Amino acid sequence: MEELVLRLHEIEAVKFGEFKLKSGIMSPVYIDLRVIVSYPDVLRQVSEVMWSKLSDASFEVMCGVPYTALPIATCMSLLHGTPMLMRRKEVKDYGTKKAIEGAFKPGQTCLIVEDLVTSGASVMETVEPLEKEGLKVTDVVVLIDREQGGSARMASNGLKLYSAFTLSFILEVLVKHSLVNSQVAASVKSFIAANQTFKQGDAATKASADVPAGSTSATVGPEAAAAAKAAAEAACAAPMPPSYTYKRISYDDRKRYSKNKTGRKLLDIIARKKSNLAVAADVATIEEMLKIADQVGPHICLFKTHVDIFDHWDTSVAEKLRHLADKHDFLIFEDRKFADIGNTVVSQYGSGIYKIAEWSDVTNAHVIPGPGIIDGLKSVGFPKGRGLLLLAEMSTKGTLASGQYTEANVKMAEANQDFVMGFISMTPAKWAWGPGAPGLIHMTPGVQLAVGGDAMGQQYNTPEAVIGENGSDVIIVGRGIIKASDPAKAAAEYQSAGWQAYQDSLSQSVQ
Repeated sequence: MEELVLRLHEIEAVKFGEFKLKSGIMSPVYIDLRVIVSYPDVLRQVSEVMWSKLSDASFEVMCGVPYTALPIATCMSLLHGTPMLMRRKEVKDYGTKKAIEGAFKPGQTCLIVEDLVTSGASVMETVEPLEKEGLKVTDVVVLIDREQGGSARMASNGLKLYSAFTLSFILEVLVKHSLVNSQVAASVKSFIAANQTFKQGDAATKASADVPAGSTSATVGPEAAAAAKAAAEAACAAPMPPSYTYKRISYDDRKRYSKNKTGRKLLDIIARKKSNLAVAADVATIEEMLKIADQVGPHICLFKTHVDIFDHWDTSVAEKLRHLADKHDFLIFEDRKFADIGNTVVSQYGSGIYKIAEWSDVTNAHVIPGPGIIDGLKSVGFPKGRGLLLLAEMSTKGTLASGQYTEANVKMAEANQDFVMGFISMTPAKWAWGPGAPGLIHMTPGVQLAVGGDAMGQQYNTPEAVIGENGSDVIIVGRGIIKASDPAKAAAEYQSAGWQAYQDSLSQSVQ
């Protein structure tokens, strides 16, 4: 087993570094098993080790998932005499128009052969046409299980997954033989934990949706329904990490995943200054704002402004604020909360009295108008290397920014990671669909050292709750610092509390 792992590493079927996946996420590991067709010895070893895992599986035919698994299935068929079928990825509109090629009879049991499994989606795409032809599918064999939820998804669909290796086992072997260092291994494990594809609720939902009461179809009969139900219950009970099981990745490691220049810069500042503190300077005058920026600057990573509060503004004020940002090594965040159509926000962001894009590293927006607002802001901010935060959640009582709206924010952010650097959010670790790509940064307002609220509906949480329990990255503190008799001292206290919460969270998982 170890010998094959070492051989896969030797032929670069398993690589480590920075790789952009189909989803757009940057991964520290990439598995490319297409290369094994050029190494007959490896192809044979792969086929044999996969076959060895099937001692308690029963099947009459087998089908490889196109395309990488086809040569593996072919080799298994030749070595062990099991008939093989092929699924067409694109069904022709002429000839026999078959989705499944080969000789088979309805009612036969078919083994699915796949190279690796992440979410299990490609396996299910093969199961469906096989079952439409009357074939039974109960077992799936893969070389590598990436441990990102595929096994649980298989179980929720009444399928048993057999895997030759897990990604964790591959890491152990390569670390043992000094081919991968412990830091890289830890980074990969953190990536796996942060990018789960299956949540517990999916199992019961899928079982009820796929097994209607009283169904007598050839593909979902009573026995299959019972098996699917049992598998779904097992999947829910099994200790598989659902997509909303959150495990923190260090700020340093997160830099490799960030696709936005400002996002990477912020993560670097946070790690270097040991500060995940942002101060919200919601004060009445420019003089107060500049004074607070100078006082708290050494303790913060980000300074949040609301410049439309002031009764005047000019470029000299922006220059003074930028000077303080450079002096104390923090970024500027103008909390503008854009919410208009694309053409309008282009002018609001790039021109007008404030010319926000000229001096503010970060701004934010509601996505109520749709993705066009991101396109508009990006046309101004991206050439200047700026970053955008989406308002996925808010800290006020009764907010409507929740549920499907929050999920829509995540999808838009993940589709625009070159400009969108993260979110304003409250409980990202508890989102059912997960906190989003690991390069996206979460910032939470309404933070004080004691839980509470005010008469206007603002809700306050502690740094421990925001960072440790809710999975945020940056605490945004306003009145707890700017109203203090000594803002610098208060900022130092919040800096310490925020950083301690982060350090404690590195060893925790949130579900």
